[in-house]
Amino acid sequence: MRFDLTDLQLFIHIAESGSITAGAELSHLALPSASARVRGMEEALSVPLLQRGRRGAEPTEAGRTLLQHARTITRQVENMHAELAQFAAGLKGQVRMLCNTSAITEFLPDALAAFLKTHPRLSINLEERMSREIVQAVADGAADIGIISDAVDRATLQTFPFRDDPLVLVMAPGHPLARQLGNQRRMAFVQALEHDFIGLAGDSAFQQNAIEQATRLGRRFHCKIRLRGFEAVSRMVASGAGLAILPATAARRGSEPLRMVKLSDDWADRKLLICVRDEAALPGYARELLAALRRPD
Repeated sequence: MRFDLTDLQLFIHIAESGSITAGAELSHLALPSASARVRGMEEALSVPLLQRGRRGAEPTEAGRTLLQHARTITRQVENMHAELAQFAAGLKGQVRMLCNTSAITEFLPDALAAFLKTHPRLSINLEERMSREIVQAVADGAADIGIISDAVDRATLQTFPFRDDPLVLVMAPGHPLARQLGNQRRMAFVQALEHDFIGLAGDSAFQQNAIEQATRLGRRFHCKIRLRGFEAVSRMVASGAGLAILPATAARRGSEPLRMVKLSDDWADRKLLICVRDEAALPGYARELLAALRRPD
């Protein structure tokens, strides 16, 4: 069984793109060459690695096992290069980091700016994902560090406290629900679902979570308009156009007059956690970033 790094990287690209053709392009290989490499791996293992269909190709059970090992091996090679790069000019390395919406907008900008200022030869590949997707990616070795909500199952990952991040319901002081609540400071999410909401644009992980929570209650989350950023949402809510779910930090930071009500649902009283697969196995520069994130404000 002789797989080289090109074979492994090709298989990762095919699995992630769902297509041998796309995987070949990402690996800078001709399609016949890529197909031959996949057949060679399957013949060496005497087991099919891909299930081919009209819509593309996806790993079989054996293929998923290979994918996990391929990611581990390629990551180890990347770590080796990054560790050695500190002896040469240029970047020392790159950290792949996945975070939920609240972390990426409310807490990380200042923390990462300070860290990068003192680590000029390091780069951070930062992406927004749903917390459960982050857990899977970190467990699979597709990301070094994740920041997730404590509401999701962390599986076997190592986790560390990051920030408290409670969610609140916000509305204009003159909104009908505000008048209905009177002096009440706490309510259940289901009570708010009778009204229209202002949401976040795009495939926001934060927005998707609110929709899923409504679905679990057997209700529909009606979003009148989607805007980019918590600040824009706050302004629209202040106009009386609808309600919104916001992190308490974002709601307090805004200059608009808003009525904030705590949600009694367990999922709203959340905390953010840093997660890694194995702290000891992280490259040195990634461990430095982890240590910096773990420090309180």
